[in-house]
Amino acid sequence: MINRLIASTLPLLPKRFVWLFSRSYIAGETVEDAMNACQALNEDGIKTTIDILGEFIQNLDEAEKNRDEYLALIDITQSTGIDGNYSVKPTMFGLLIDAEACYNHIREIVAKARNYGNFVRIDMEDSACVDLEMDLFRRLKAEFPESVGLVVQAYLRRTLDDLKDLMDLHTPAVPLNFRLCKGIYAEHARIAFQRHDEINAHFLEDLEFMFRNGVYPGIATHDKALVDGALALIDRYGIPRERYEFQMLYGVTPELRRSLIEAGHTLRVYVPYGRHWFGYSTRRLKENPKIVNSIVKSLLLSR
Repeated sequence: MINRLIASTLPLLPKRFVWLFSRSYIAGETVEDAMNACQALNEDGIKTTIDILGEFIQNLDEAEKNRDEYLALIDITQSTGIDGNYSVKPTMFGLLIDAEACYNHIREIVAKARNYGNFVRIDMEDSACVDLEMDLFRRLKAEFPESVGLVVQAYLRRTLDDLKDLMDLHTPAVPLNFRLCKGIYAEHARIAFQRHDEINAHFLEDLEFMFRNGVYPGIATHDKALVDGALALIDRYGIPRERYEFQMLYGVTPELRRSLIEAGHTLRVYVPYGRHWFGYSTRRLKENPKIVNSIVKSLLLSR
């Protein structure tokens, strides 16, 4: 209750105050900030996926600007020699305003990344977007089979069925590539599992399905129990190290991250940046008030 109260009032506070929390989890406001963060991660043996902040836009003019920013980002990233790919949120390109316009914008981004031999992942957003985003992925996968992936969220009750439905797109030569995460959006119990143990159980069930069917998973978690569960599945099925990777958010659980790298596992860090960091941070708080505990720690450490 206290966390929810703090999360609901934080957007009313000065941006400088919110930045005390956000600075640990966001690379910065500019593409230069993102490149610096990615270079530092690469030097530590970590791959990246870069995300420009901004979602749930209000008009299609914003969508065009966001597309152009991503196209420029790809050129800059490739010229800098960063070992990383790209993540996009479809609502940033007008998914809920004009789904066809959204598709066309993201198609341009995927085509540009493909021309560099790179890859774009479609982030999954709240439950109102899931069907639209899966349709978007299907269309892009048909044209760019090696250059596009999708995020799936273990806490959604539908996810295992969705994975099964998408297997018609899978081939051994060009396997499906999914980032599997727990899910952060606030959803009704009829849509999403609510208890920690339920979510973890379904995360590992989804991951096991991927391993058994040759899907390439990005195992996106900071939960040590899930990391251990994933490692046990990797051992059980004898999964080669080039057929999976672990993924984590920028600034989160550095010690766990380091242990995976030292053990020889591929690790990729999600690097968000952009001028819309304030909205991103406050939305994350509303969607997951438990993050407030991290804010309090950040404030104490910043003194």
